[in-house]
Amino acid sequence: MTTADMLLRANPAVRRGPSTPVFKIGDSVLLKPSFQYASAEGVYRITALMPSDGQPQYRIRNEEERYERVAQQDSLELATASSTPTTRAMLIKRTFARG
Repeated sequence: MTTADMLLRANPAVRRGPSTPVFKIGDSVLLKPSFQYASAEGVYRITALMPSDGQPQYRIRNEEERYERVAQQDSLELATASSTPTTRAMLIKRTFARG
């Protein structure tokens, strides 16, 4: 019996059930950039929790768009006051301003 076999027997595979939702309706989130789809920049609002067997999915809405999107939990992050577009623009201007 090899060491790998012993480790496999000592630590049986862990079965994972569905993930629990991290966000709730009304939360402000940012949609992480992706090469799969184009999205409006800015803050999205969670409007609904979608049924899912695996990773939680959310219905999200941005005020710049006329429709809602469905996004998985791993493609979202909680928006903070420093993540709003105007704050980011001011930070970039302060960082790269000359003179």
